[in-house]
Amino acid sequence: MSRLHAKQLRLLIAIEESGSLLGAADKVGLTQPGASKALRELESTLQVDLFERTNRGLIPTEAGHCALRFARLIQSDINQLRFELDAIASGVGGHLAIGTIMGAVPLLSDALSNVLARQPHMSVEIIEDTSETLLGMIERGQIHAAICRSSVSRTPEVYDSLFIKQESLSVIASVRHPAMGAKAVQLQDLQDSRWLVYRARMPMRRLLEREFQEAGLHFPSHLIETTSALATVTMLGRNNDLVALVSDDIATYFSRNGLVGIIDLTLQSRSEPYELVLRKGAPRSAALGLLVDALCGHEND
Repeated sequence: MSRLHAKQLRLLIAIEESGSLLGAADKVGLTQPGASKALRELESTLQVDLFERTNRGLIPTEAGHCALRFARLIQSDINQLRFELDAIASGVGGHLAIGTIMGAVPLLSDALSNVLARQPHMSVEIIEDTSETLLGMIERGQIHAAICRSSVSRTPEVYDSLFIKQESLSVIASVRHPAMGAKAVQLQDLQDSRWLVYRARMPMRRLLEREFQEAGLHFPSHLIETTSALATVTMLGRNNDLVALVSDDIATYFSRNGLVGIIDLTLQSRSEPYELVLRKGAPRSAALGLLVDALCGHEND
């Protein structure tokens, strides 16, 4: 492994991206013969074939996919080292790239406000997406951590997961929805409403489907699917017959600002807890340590 070179790893990534040795050579500043030699040396060092030569170009083998995953992680860590050193040299407080699922946006906002109060010169990148997408970004080193759920991954063992809190859920709608203000609303009372939901296979969508099933009701058709909090509250504000299942944090934030109301419906199912998910074994910067403190408490350091 000591014979590996950074340019070989960049070439490996470039080959997958371009699908050809010629295109990859241009990306990393090598001639085609030079790139071919570098690839042979890399495969000799690792003692495996990394690409299958086909009439459609170079296709990664199983070993190639493994090598590519680690090459991207190494490249990401090198880039992060450069960024952190630049931050130290310029006197700023570092950089943090953090992901979140929609329901945890208010929770993350509170934690980041706490962190920025302690480290006002820190730069932050926030990415909102599904747990599945965010886990992939963590694995590739594109973000430092995410508030999401590792249970959706087929390989949860590649992550470190820190418990944050149990999620509770609410049903929200326009303040002009017919059920708004009614007491002890039942799920059957909302069966004729149109539902804004998460995509299939996502935990909150499965929970809602289970609620309908256990109530002996057909799951609604003609759904509107979104993972965006802004899209959800905007659609609810413009359509009095729409309802949506969201986290209590989201429901409380928007209802306090008069954008939606919370329907008095008690759900039987419990949602999965929020986790702060990190790449296993990855170094934690000072900025990430502050966020861990803010979200999870000092006992999880």
